[in-house]
Amino acid sequence: MDNIDKMTNSSKKVRTRFAPSPTGGLHLGGVRTVLFNYLFTRQHNGEFILRIEDTDRTRFVEGAEQYIYDTLAWCGLNPDESPATGGPYGPYRQSERKAIYGQYAEQLVKDGHAYYAFDTPEELEAMRNDYKTEANPSPRYDSTLRDKMRNSLTISEQETKDLIAGGTPYVIRIKAPENETLRFTDLIRGEVEFNSSETDDKVLLKADGMPTYHLAVVVDDHLMQITHSFRGEEWLPSSPVHILLWKYLFGLENMVTWAHLPLIMKPDGNGKLSKRDGDRLGFPVFAMNWTDPRTGDFTKGYRELGFLPEAFVNMLAVLGWNDGTEQEVFSMEELLEKFSVERIHKKGAKFNYEKALWFNKEWIKKSSADKLLPHVQYYLHNAGIDTTGNNDTLLSIIDQVKDRCTLLTDFVEQTGFFFKAPTTLDLDAILKKWNEQKNSFFVELIRSYELTQDFTPENLENSFKELAAASQLKPGELMLPLRIMLVGGKFGPHVFDIASTIGAKQTVSRIKFALGQLEANNGN
Repeated sequence: MDNIDKMTNSSKKVRTRFAPSPTGGLHLGGVRTVLFNYLFTRQHNGEFILRIEDTDRTRFVEGAEQYIYDTLAWCGLNPDESPATGGPYGPYRQSERKAIYGQYAEQLVKDGHAYYAFDTPEELEAMRNDYKTEANPSPRYDSTLRDKMRNSLTISEQETKDLIAGGTPYVIRIKAPENETLRFTDLIRGEVEFNSSETDDKVLLKADGMPTYHLAVVVDDHLMQITHSFRGEEWLPSSPVHILLWKYLFGLENMVTWAHLPLIMKPDGNGKLSKRDGDRLGFPVFAMNWTDPRTGDFTKGYRELGFLPEAFVNMLAVLGWNDGTEQEVFSMEELLEKFSVERIHKKGAKFNYEKALWFNKEWIKKSSADKLLPHVQYYLHNAGIDTTGNNDTLLSIIDQVKDRCTLLTDFVEQTGFFFKAPTTLDLDAILKKWNEQKNSFFVELIRSYELTQDFTPENLENSFKELAAASQLKPGELMLPLRIMLVGGKFGPHVFDIASTIGAKQTVSRIKFALGQLEANNGN
C-alpha cells in the first residue's frame, strides 16, 4: 500500500463514505462499492460513513433507507456514522441539511462562478430543439448557449432581483469555464484529465431549494471531512463539475481523493449489469429481497435465495480485484489483510452467476455445523419442519450433508426427511426393476431391523448385505430402493447413516409405507 499511503494526507484521519439514494433495492455493484470503501478504511484505521442522498424527493421510496441498513448489516459492513447511529458530522440525510447548501450556491454566484437561471421547462425544450444541428444533435445548456437563455448573465442585475423578489422560479447553475484543463489523480486510473468545455452548466440548486447531487456531494464531503471517495466509473463524466466546485469553494488542495471502480458487466461483457439482465437470465442483482411499494414489483435477493453473507461478500471482492495469486476464497480477515487499491482492475468485470454459486458452495463446505445451524433451522421452519429439541441431531446431520448443498435452501431437501417422513416417493425409479423377489427381501429386512438391538450404520449395512446374499440378490440393486423408501428420492448421505439417525421405528415405518405404495402401483 506504499503508493496509496503517499497519496493519503497523513495529517488527516482516513474517512470514506457510501452515499446511496433511497430509491429501491441495493444493486450488488453498490454493495461492492461499500466493501471496497470498508476494506480501505479499516486498513487505515479510519472511519466509514453512510450518508443518505435523498435530495430528489420525487424518487424517494418508502422503506428503501431501512433496506440499505439491513443489507449492510447482513454483509457485516456496518458504518461508523450514519442516520441510524448518528455521529459528530450529522445530520446524515441530505434532506435534513437543506439549509446548508443554499449559502454555498449563493457564494458561487457572488464569486462569479455560478448564476441564476429563470428558464421555464418550455424554454429549455425549445433550446434543445432550436439549436439542434447535425454536428450537435443534443444541445446542452453550456458556454455556447448560456448567453441565448434567460439567466442573470443575460438580463440586468435589477431584473434578476425583481424576478427573485417576485417569486419567479429559478435554479442556480455553475458557470463552467471555457477551455480549462482539469486534472486529478485517481487511485485506480492514475492521472485523469478533462477539458472544461466538455461539460455543461449543471444545475447546483433546484427551484425547490434542494441541491443537486453535484453541489451536495462536494459540500457534504468537505463538511464531513471525507478524505477518500470510492465510486463507480459511471461518475467519471461528473468529475469536471466536482473539481470546479472543490476549486471554487474549498481549494483543490482539500479535494477528496477519488477511486473510480470498474463496472460490473453483463455475463457477455456487453454493458453494465442491470436488474433487467438478472430478470432475463434468472439470477438476482440485489443483495436482499425487495418489493417496490409503489408498484408491488418483487425482486429476489441473494440472502433469501440461500447465500451466506460471507460468500456474497467474497464473490463481490473478486469482481474486479485479486491479490495477485490463485486464491479465490477469502474470509473478511484475509480481505482486510490482502486487499489493496493497486490490485483493483481498470476494466469492467463480467458477472458469472455460476461462479457466485461456486463461492456459496465452498463457503457452506468450509463453515462449521454450529455456524450453519441457525440458517438451516430458519429454512426448515419455513418449510414446516419442526426440529425443536433436536439441535445435536441436526448438527450431526448438517455435517453429513453440507458438502451436497450449494444454497442454504438445499438443506431443506437434504435434511428435512430426517425429521419428517416423505409423503411422496420417486416410485418410477423403483418400479422399473421391481419384482416379487425384491419385495420379499424388504419384508425380511423389516423383520431383521425390528429385531436389531444395535442400530448403528455398520450393523445395519452388514445385516442388509447378509440378507441380500441369502436372497441371491446383489446389494447394489437394493440400495436405491431403500434410499427412496427412506428419503423419497435419489439424494441424501449414506443410506445406512440415514437409517441409523432416524431410528428403527421410522426406518421400518417408511419401508412399510413404500411397500404399500409399490403394491398399489403394481396393481394398477
